[in-house]
Amino acid sequence: MKHKNVLFLCSANRLRSPTAEHVFADWPNIETDSAGLDTSASIVVSPEQLKWADIIFVMENRHRNRLSKKHRKHLNGQRVITLGIPDDYEYMDPILVKLLETKAGPFLR
Repeated sequence: MKHKNVLFLCSANRLRSPTAEHVFADWPNIETDSAGLDTSASIVVSPEQLKWADIIFVMENRHRNRLSKKHRKHLNGQRVITLGIPDDYEYMDPILVKLLETKAGPFLR
């Protein structure tokens, strides 16, 4: 299986995307990173992260739209997948973990 660099994005990089980064970090042939799209995010997404990623997961459609508007020139044909996970969960919430495994897992197997 080919190694994949996987980037998870949400708004603030405090709850959903760091959870996803942690959940998939131990999966075989997967390298994970996470960032936020807001200027106040813990880690604001960088052009380097976007270039590094083979596949990018965003939590909501608004993240996909913002990513396209602000960073179009750094997206070089990477696959961007919207998971449809609302900002309703705490970091490492078991329900969030299950949602991530169910929605993102099939793309990473």
